[in-house]
Amino acid sequence: MRTVELLLDEEAELAVREAWRRLADAGLPSQARHRSPTNSPHLTLASCPELTAPIRWGLAEVVAALPLPVHLTGLVRFERPTSVLAWGLDREPALTGLHRRVWEAVASDSRPETLNPLHAPGRWSPHITLGRSQRPGAFADRRVPELLPAPPLSARLTTLRSYDTDTGDLEVLEPRT
Repeated sequence: MRTVELLLDEEAELAVREAWRRLADAGLPSQARHRSPTNSPHLTLASCPELTAPIRWGLAEVVAALPLPVHLTGLVRFERPTSVLAWGLDREPALTGLHRRVWEAVASDSRPETLNPLHAPGRWSPHITLGRSQRPGAFADRRVPELLPAPPLSARLTTLRSYDTDTGDLEVLEPRT
C-alpha cells in the first residue's frame, strides 16, 4: 500500500515532535517510539495499492499548490479501531480542495475496494497524529491535554510524499516538468 502525505514546515514539525516527546516521557503511546528514519509528522491524505502513471500525473498537479497554509484546531481523539490522539486541522476550502484532488487522483486508477473509506471526501478528518495504541481508550486520561504543548496556530504543508508500507521506501512527489 502507498500513502499520500503532506509534510509540515520546520517550526510545526518541531512542535509535533515536542508533543511526541512529552507523551513518551509520560509513558503514553507516542509516535516518538517509532524509530524508523521515515517517521516524521505528516498529514495523510489517502492511500492506494500503487502509484500508477495516471495517479502520479494527478498528484503532480497537487504539488504545484504547495506550500499550503493551514490552521490547527487543537486536540482530537479517535477510536477507529485504534486509539489515536492528534492535533486537528481546520477544514479550510484550500485544504479540502487539495484533499479532493488527491482523492480523485488515487481513485482514478485504483479499484474502489482498495481505498480507505476514511480518506474519502466528506469522511476525512485532517489531523496530525501524536500517538496511537491498539488499547481502546488509551488517551482517555484527563491529564493528557495538560502534558502537551499548545499546537501551533498555523503551519504550512510543504512537501507531498508517498510511503510504501511494504518496502518502507519514501518518495517525494514532484511537480510536472
